[in-house]
Amino acid sequence: MRKTRILIIEDNRVLLDGISAMVNGQTDMHVVATIGSGNNILLKASQRKPDVILMDAGLKNLKESSVVESIKKQMPDVKVIGMGFVPTQLDIVEFVEAGASGFILKDATVKEFLGTIRSVAHGAKILPPSLAGSLFSFVAELAIKERKGKIADAVRMTKREREIIVLIADALSNKEIAEQLNIATHTVKSHVHNIMEKLALHSRLQIAQHASDEKTF
Repeated sequence: MRKTRILIIEDNRVLLDGISAMVNGQTDMHVVATIGSGNNILLKASQRKPDVILMDAGLKNLKESSVVESIKKQMPDVKVIGMGFVPTQLDIVEFVEAGASGFILKDATVKEFLGTIRSVAHGAKILPPSLAGSLFSFVAELAIKERKGKIADAVRMTKREREIIVLIADALSNKEIAEQLNIATHTVKSHVHNIMEKLALHSRLQIAQHASDEKTF
């Protein structure tokens, strides 16, 4: 039976030795090389021809997602798994966008660790169950922000509506806005309604936040 060839990139010597021993103790996989720093990663990987690369998400003086991109560009068939203790949502998103096939927490059980390697080696995409919910929320937030951005780009505000957005951001009431612009209060209310409709917003607070985010008014 052909064993899965593993390359480990980890700058913590204790973890590197421990992961190597764990992998080499399996009958279906073995470590073909280890790298303790960011030096010559691509060269060593191309020489050793691994099936799976385990990469520390906290390498010193290196942008890990850029390394993943380079690996996938040079060796598209190689599967990359990120490893970390307390990765941020952005860490995982960057790894996945760069071409990684999975991510595993360093405090995972031996069964989880080895199971992730085997699954990824067979073509699966694996994320830690404990992070899946928060990652989904993160992606949803990005989608909402992108949608709002597209809405904002697509709509055209009148000069008066832009003036009112600025005054709402300054925390003025409808009455105060009406007095400052010398228009009727019900006219201000009508403008506010139109602004909410155009920007798909639901409150004056959201209008103020939109003005702060866009900084274009």
